[in-house]
Amino acid sequence: MDEIGDQERAGDDVECGCMLAIDLGLRTGLALYGRDGKLRWYRSHHFRNRAALKRGVYQIMRPITGLEVVVMEGDKHLAQIWGRLAAKWGAQTRRIDAACWREVLLDPCQQRSGADAKAHADSAARELIAWSGLSKPTALRHDTAEAILIGAWGALEYAWIERSQLPL
Repeated sequence: MDEIGDQERAGDDVECGCMLAIDLGLRTGLALYGRDGKLRWYRSHHFRNRAALKRGVYQIMRPITGLEVVVMEGDKHLAQIWGRLAAKWGAQTRRIDAACWREVLLDPCQQRSGADAKAHADSAARELIAWSGLSKPTALRHDTAEAILIGAWGALEYAWIERSQLPL
């Protein structure tokens, strides 16, 4: 894994229910949220090809106990790979477009272009990292930042948290 922000906060129990947010691609962004709507960890993983991704999905998801929801943005074929395993383990799956989370979490002026949205996603993700009590990242890839925001959207969509509670 290239980037890791997996410092679990002391006393948090990830087993009581969690949500995995994924920015799909061979360069995959991942973010795990707890039922309190706070981020537990975030990371990026680069897969060499689809075959490596198929093998790697199990290794990434296996240690996550209490997985209830997987929210994904991106390629529907890659979503099927993640979704099959999540469904096998009884988790709900949902694939969304970037416009879903951007509309809710970014101001219209921050979404004028994909490049603008990616830049603002980085700062919003850093706010969510700090709000969740995790250490500041030294570097934050755009796929990981987007996974963090996909998860925040999911926490709102599944009513794990209210919009007024987010620091954005």
